[in-house]
Amino acid sequence: MTSRTPLTGPATWLGPDLADTDTWIHRIDENMVSEIDAALRSVQSAGLEIPFSKEQFPLPTVSELLARIPDALANGPGFALVRGLPRDRYTTEECVLIYWGIAMHLGTPISQNTRGHLIGHVRDEGRSFDDPTARAYQTAAKLDFHADQLPVDILGLFCLRTSKSGGESMLVSAHSVHNVVLAERPDLLDVLYEPFYLDWRGEEPIGEDGWYQSPMFSEAGGLVTSRFTSRQYFKTVVRHNPAFALTPAQDEALDFVQEVANRPELRLAMSFEEGDMQFLNNHVLLHARSEFEDYEEPERKRHLLRLWIAYPPEKRRPLSPLLAERYRFVEMGGIPAKAET
Repeated sequence: MTSRTPLTGPATWLGPDLADTDTWIHRIDENMVSEIDAALRSVQSAGLEIPFSKEQFPLPTVSELLARIPDALANGPGFALVRGLPRDRYTTEECVLIYWGIAMHLGTPISQNTRGHLIGHVRDEGRSFDDPTARAYQTAAKLDFHADQLPVDILGLFCLRTSKSGGESMLVSAHSVHNVVLAERPDLLDVLYEPFYLDWRGEEPIGEDGWYQSPMFSEAGGLVTSRFTSRQYFKTVVRHNPAFALTPAQDEALDFVQEVANRPELRLAMSFEEGDMQFLNNHVLLHARSEFEDYEEPERKRHLLRLWIAYPPEKRRPLSPLLAERYRFVEMGGIPAKAET
């Protein structure tokens, strides 16, 4: 059912309004850094490896800050940036341990790919998104506005190293996009509430079809959820069946959403600092990235850590049937690892 009432609330925002504030930045102070240091040393001295529990990474003060993150994601703008960790104090391996320990205070990280990665490494692997088995984060290309493939609750990024230029993170409220489409092209909004065919792009669990269906907007429990995935997932699905190709109306609707999302009056751009941690509500936000240029030296190349974090059942958002069907993969622990061939 298409929502014909303009969406309101804190998740319905305009980029320029938030660009002039820092209410979405949560700062780690020196006392919190000392607490993180102590938790890190405890993990290291015990010889613990990922996955370890939040009880094994105690953060009595930092956890009070982290407790504000789910509220910002569910009842605020849908995103938060945690800033203040002195990145240059830690090795890459230590940053991975810290990020995991912090994430465990928010939910349960799940597998993001067929490699079984609980923590993903976002960097240019020299791949092309035209390859139907490539993921966007493995390239240096500009990424369109999208939500991540599984309807997982939280997306997390940790900035280890920035690029030479470019690579800005861009966010847009899917609710604000919804309102513009409702006002300017209500005929296309109807289209966006109907199922689209998408390609798993080689990430499907064993025994599942290589394609799936999902609406771009849907409503459940009085909440509107968005599931816009990168264009390539719609483009390559025809390899499974030519009948899965976008209809002219679907094609126009997706193009219009990208045009709306890229309007300066809607989007918010942010540049990461090393040590920043960004957390996004994958149900109400769309995110994008500008193309970037890397340094030549391997040790200086742009490098982010990525997490998919699932909430416990009592915190989960109600989802429409097709999305709830996809959420079962989240409950199963994410995308199952496959043996390399």
